[in-house]
Amino acid sequence: MAELFNYFTGNWPKILWLTWQHITIVGVAVGLAIITGIPLGIAASQSRRLASVVLYTASIIMTIPSMALFGVLIPILSLINQGIGYVPAVIALFLYSQLPIISNTYAAFRSIDPAQREAARGMGMTRKQRLWMVEAPLALPVILAGVRTAIVLNIGIAAIAAYIGAGGLGLLIRTGITQTDTRQILAGAIAVSVLALVSDRLLALLQRRLTSPGLVSSA
Repeated sequence: MAELFNYFTGNWPKILWLTWQHITIVGVAVGLAIITGIPLGIAASQSRRLASVVLYTASIIMTIPSMALFGVLIPILSLINQGIGYVPAVIALFLYSQLPIISNTYAAFRSIDPAQREAARGMGMTRKQRLWMVEAPLALPVILAGVRTAIVLNIGIAAIAAYIGAGGLGLLIRTGITQTDTRQILAGAIAVSVLALVSDRLLALLQRRLTSPGLVSSA
C-alpha cells in the first residue's frame, strides 16, 4: 500500500492528465449519443415497428466485445488515416451508449399516462407543446438514468481504448501489464473505479435536481 500511495503522490500530474483524457473521450461519445439516442427513443415510442428495429440493432451492438469492435473500426477508419487513437475510441463508445439511452427514452415515453396527454390536448396544446411541456418533464428522470448507465459503462470500456492509442487511464493499466508493474495496474484500476463512482453520484444529484417535485413526492 505504501508503494501504491507513493506512486500516486509522485505521479499525480500524469494521472490527472490521463483522467482528463478519459473524461473527454467518454464525454464526447455520450454527448453525441444523447443527441441521436433521445430522438430515436422518442420516435420508437411512437412506432412499434421502428422500436423493434432500433432496440434490436442497439442490443446487437452491445453484445459485440469491445476489442472486436475496435478491430472492426481500425481498418475502416484507416481509410481516412484515423485507424487508431481518439476517433475509433469515441465511435465505439458512442455505439455502446445507444442502447441504455434509447431504451430508457423509449420506456419513459411509453409509460406516460395517456390521460395526461389527453388533458394537455384538451387544454389546446400543440404536439410540440405537449412534448416539451408535459411529456419531456415526466420522462426526464428515466432518460437521465439511461445516461448515467451509459457514462458509467463507458468509463470502464474506455480503459480498453488505451490499447488502440486513445490514451486515458487505461494507459496506466496497459503500461503496468507490459512492465509487470503492479503499482501502475492498481493505480489505473482505482482511478477508473473512483471516476465511475464520482460520475454516478454527481449524475444522481443532477437527476434528483432536474426531477419535477411532483414526481419526487409521488415516488
